[in-house]
Amino acid sequence: MYFVSFATVNWIDVFVRNEYREVLLESWRYCQANKGLEVYAWCIMPSHVHMIISSHKDALEDIVRDMKSFTSNELWMLRISKSALFISSR
Repeated sequence: MYFVSFATVNWIDVFVRNEYREVLLESWRYCQANKGLEVYAWCIMPSHVHMIISSHKDALEDIVRDMKSFTSNELWMLRISKSALFISSR
């Protein structure tokens, strides 16, 4: 069992938006269902996350790597799609 924390680049308050928090939660759900992630406790702050986790299947470092990669890519794509919507609606 490990306590892990990770933060956004430059500590930007990303997780103040529900849709961005949901991307993070969906990533955790996927890892729980498919990679053996066990989440005992978590706290999503505006610019960072704390978790107490373990794994009964895949290596924990691989799960965390994949989770962070997926989440950052999804957040980036969501941001781009929101920007495109804003520009096209002008």
